[in-house]
Amino acid sequence: MNPFKPNRPPSAALTARAEIPTPVVANGVATLRLYDVIDAWGGDWGVSAGEFNAAIDTLPDGVTEIRLLINSPGGEVWDGLAILNALRSHPARTVAVVEGIAASAASFVAAGCDEMVMSRNSEVYIHNAIGYASGDAEVMRAAAEDLERLDRNIASIYAEKSGKSIEYWLAEMPKDRFMTAEEALESGLADRIEGADAAPVARARFDMSMFARPRGDRSPQAALSELPSSTEPGDPNRKDDLVAYEDLTAGLRERLGVTETTLTDADLLAALDESLAERAEPDEAAAPAAAAPAAAPVTDGSVVVEAGAFAELQRQAALGATAHATQETQRREGIVQNAINEGRIAPASREHFLALLGKDEAGTVAALASFPKGTIPVAEIGHSESEAVTDNQRLAAKAGWGSTKKEA
Repeated sequence: MNPFKPNRPPSAALTARAEIPTPVVANGVATLRLYDVIDAWGGDWGVSAGEFNAAIDTLPDGVTEIRLLINSPGGEVWDGLAILNALRSHPARTVAVVEGIAASAASFVAAGCDEMVMSRNSEVYIHNAIGYASGDAEVMRAAAEDLERLDRNIASIYAEKSGKSIEYWLAEMPKDRFMTAEEALESGLADRIEGADAAPVARARFDMSMFARPRGDRSPQAALSELPSSTEPGDPNRKDDLVAYEDLTAGLRERLGVTETTLTDADLLAALDESLAERAEPDEAAAPAAAAPAAAPVTDGSVVVEAGAFAELQRQAALGATAHATQETQRREGIVQNAINEGRIAPASREHFLALLGKDEAGTVAALASFPKGTIPVAEIGHSESEAVTDNQRLAAKAGWGSTKKEA
């Protein structure tokens, strides 16, 4: 039974923003939702430990069970620990129900409850702690030690729940593991799978790209929300070009009889060249010119095409490869331009970072994301004020009034 359904009496109605924990109590069971980022700021930035624990404090004395419904990408470790310890310290039995995903900090909040229940098709995500530091070598060493201490702390929660060792979970966390409901149950994190409504789309609600590990190396390129997870600013789709290119490569594979779909453009062009070379070899056993030409032998996996059609396929493949290279160049230029627009790097550094992107895109994007915004001025410096600007507006500008935004 879902106590948050609209048909409940008005006395139990929630606010419009369901992510803010508001308990619903019925028959001694208090139900809360953790449906947002765990963030110390709270409010529009997510659910803070203060907000969550304030909801816990409002529970009546007769509550014997707290049922925590979770669909969260996680967030700040210490606020997650404060939420978990508020649940632990309450005399009621705590049951965490993962309805969509319990990721990062939300995963150890769920694992620390008396019972962890996976809804059908829900998922758990675990990983090493992530942090950012700026300073000399001593500062960096201290930051690394802090992260390792947090990793062991988090692993101890998983270990206590599962019965497996802390070392086991310390070895699993660097793998950035997504676990299905069945895998969470098998690992010992979950106690059972509940046949509640499936919520497989809930994971798509959150931007998980900050945990991405392309080519196996951690690259938190989306730690700053302004950098898109695709690493490409602006309109990343260009549907017409991409669809045409995919259709072309699919047609080439079909005509060549190639079933491998992971071949690169270079591999595909090489296959075309090899097939063309085989057709160009003279047939010593061919009949005299006056006689009808014998059919060329066709081996398994080969397709015979007319020479003109084959030449056209080669031409189109070359065009597709060129278009793909152009797209890559434009995409990388967009990444660097985005960093310049945000004041992370100077315009004079454009070519330097373009070259770095060509060698190690993931590492370069991560480096760009780590540079603070506004280091390089991007706004006009010095201008004549219009007489339409009021004294109040000048005073407000000097005081630094304006909208602020917290980085994720």
